[in-house]
Amino acid sequence: MIRQTAFGIALSTIVLASGLTNAIPTQISAKKVNQVKSVPITSQAVLTGNFNTSELEKSVFEQINRYRASKGLSRLTLNSRISKQARVHSQNMASGKVPFSHNGFEKRVKSTAVRYQSAAENVAFNQGYDDPVAEAIRGWIKSPGHLKNLKGNYNLTGIGVATNKEGQVYLTQIFILNR
Repeated sequence: MIRQTAFGIALSTIVLASGLTNAIPTQISAKKVNQVKSVPITSQAVLTGNFNTSELEKSVFEQINRYRASKGLSRLTLNSRISKQARVHSQNMASGKVPFSHNGFEKRVKSTAVRYQSAAENVAFNQGYDDPVAEAIRGWIKSPGHLKNLKGNYNLTGIGVATNKEGQVYLTQIFILNR
């Protein structure tokens, strides 16, 4: 069994514990899009489980808001239209329809029909962890680009998690500051 983690980061790769981290944070304002390539790296590991993706999404939301509160930041409000776009992106990555990336991020944000001033996205991929959400969030917090998104001036969020038959878990979180 392979245990691996991948994230998007701006310009560097971070190795975490016995897993790999590869990060791609993306941010846009009304006219600007930043994207960075990701390169997955693997390591040997433990087991994977069957996960309830709705519960994983709820856990991401709760843990991110706990983190923000611990830093004196406002809580994010979960938005079902944003979550739908995040979920579809995670499902598409899990099924191999699209690569692990931010490809189509601006289109996803526009498809929410939420008027926004700025938006950002964190994605993560991991396999072989008992708690894939905690693993993803640890990686995001250790990544400067992801951390910037987590601590950013946003008020809405949407979260989507998907798995595949190989036990891989894909997580997408979109952050929006609406108008």
